[in-house]
Amino acid sequence: MIHAAEVADAINLDYRDSAPTNASEARAVRKRWTAQLRPYAAEDAIEIALGLLEDHGHRFLPYELIRFHPAALARVDRALAERLGSGMSSWGDVDMFAVLVAGQAWRRVQISDDTIHDWARSDDRWWRRAALVATVPLNVRAQGGSGAPQQTFAVCSFLIGDRDEMVVKGMSWALREVVVHDAAGVRAFLDQYGPRLAARVRREVSTKLATGLKVRN
Repeated sequence: MIHAAEVADAINLDYRDSAPTNASEARAVRKRWTAQLRPYAAEDAIEIALGLLEDHGHRFLPYELIRFHPAALARVDRALAERLGSGMSSWGDVDMFAVLVAGQAWRRVQISDDTIHDWARSDDRWWRRAALVATVPLNVRAQGGSGAPQQTFAVCSFLIGDRDEMVVKGMSWALREVVVHDAAGVRAFLDQYGPRLAARVRREVSTKLATGLKVRN
């Protein structure tokens, strides 16, 4: 029998002893454990990830462990996604959650558009940002995306007037990733909402359309 709490404790100890100082070193720890957890059932891998999150305060490790355990990732539904995202309190927390877990589950149709739209309407700035950043895996080929302009525009439309800095930056990112798939649609979105959009969104997305870059050199 797998004792998920004990495995989570062991991963936490390994991480603490390894004392990674950058993302590459942290990912090396995660990769060691991904290899060890590969034969584990989805339920066990999820419980280990939840232990790392809820008992030890990690986010990078549990999110990546689920992302790279296919059976565990396939079990992510709304309830589990919201449990994994509970307590997010920084852009780093949000972006790891949205790119590694929520966006991947959405891309696989394990969570619905309605779920993402509910997050976009949240009073919590971090869930609103999560809704926007979850569009990224739908549009970035390296994340498995093949392009989802209409789904992205739909989420952005909920947050047109939101001036929270984290939300504004999230919308800019979301729209910029659509450019490669539907530049005309992005231009139409900017034209439609114009002054209602934050200046940063208009500037960065327009620059992406004109130059392929976020900012001009």
